[in-house]
Amino acid sequence: MKKKTQLIHGGIFGDETTGAVSTPIYQVSTYKQESVGKHKGFEYSRTGNPTRFALEELIKDLEGGERGFAFASGMAAITAVMMLFDKGDHIIMTDDVYGGTFRVITKVLNRFGLEATFVDTSDINNIKGEIRPETKAIYLETPTNPLLKISDIQAIAELAKNSGLLTIVDNTFSTPYWQNPLALGADIVLHSATKYIGGHSDVVAGLVVVNSEQLGEDLHFVQNSTGGVLGPQDSWLLIRGIKTLGVRMEETENNTAQIIAFLQKHPAVTKVFYPGLETHPNHEIAKKQASGFGGMVSFDVGSAEKADEVFSKVKYFTLAESLGAVESLISIPARMTHASIPQERRAELGITEGLIRISVGLEDAEDLIEDLANALK
Repeated sequence: MKKKTQLIHGGIFGDETTGAVSTPIYQVSTYKQESVGKHKGFEYSRTGNPTRFALEELIKDLEGGERGFAFASGMAAITAVMMLFDKGDHIIMTDDVYGGTFRVITKVLNRFGLEATFVDTSDINNIKGEIRPETKAIYLETPTNPLLKISDIQAIAELAKNSGLLTIVDNTFSTPYWQNPLALGADIVLHSATKYIGGHSDVVAGLVVVNSEQLGEDLHFVQNSTGGVLGPQDSWLLIRGIKTLGVRMEETENNTAQIIAFLQKHPAVTKVFYPGLETHPNHEIAKKQASGFGGMVSFDVGSAEKADEVFSKVKYFTLAESLGAVESLISIPARMTHASIPQERRAELGITEGLIRISVGLEDAEDLIEDLANALK
């Protein structure tokens, strides 16, 4: 089954009971049992809900895993995955991860004894030097947010397996349409489904897929115990969003290619970050492990003042948190998505005050380029 067909026909298609083509929204908390412990597969909606299960089966199929899970947000998904580990365990993580990921690791989960080291995982040698006896996993974000750095999933997964470690990949930017980390050797893949998978700025959600039945049992225990599950209406919205993921990702990439060509030539832009550029440090790795480069672009205009000028002038790019929607979005990571990272740490990573991140949407590319041209004057 080809990708676009799988987006529509994967998982559980429709409803056998009524013949409905769309999975129904099962707005229900509990289920009638014939006798104690004898039910039709569902007993309580924190443990399992038919609409959520249809979504979980769909993302499982799209990522090629053993079991899928839907959570109330991307951060709920990340937190649940981290709850697979014990006090004293150590995780090696990509250095310029999303600010919320950095915050939950360094401000919340560290209270429970989980340790983490942040390194530039785009160079595998940086990882090798940080593995210690208590290390249990390598957590990759690739492409990264907001510098679009690329890590070699296959090579790092091989290193992890040889060292007895799990490989976890945040696949939010690429989506399962462009990149499938489990096929490259990863053990766990996760998404902020709020972004491209939902795609319409109308739902907050997180998804996880694991590559083994044991990891599935372990993560379901955490999900059921802590209860950060996705509701049925939001599950239905994600199923609907996934059906158009392929056409959205392709059109977004077409728009992005035209915008990149414009930005590279503009005198007000000092640097462009995009893995599709041949000048990108790990362009060949990106080309090898993903079938597309996506619609996320970062570029530097030199200062916070110039960035503010751009924000004040754009008409079609909406200044907002988040990304991956049908409408184009613009933000300054240093003061928005990555504000929770200390300033000195941002400086080390290269997240400058003049760095602008755009999420290219589905508007006409000529309008978007004209909008940026007016803002950059």
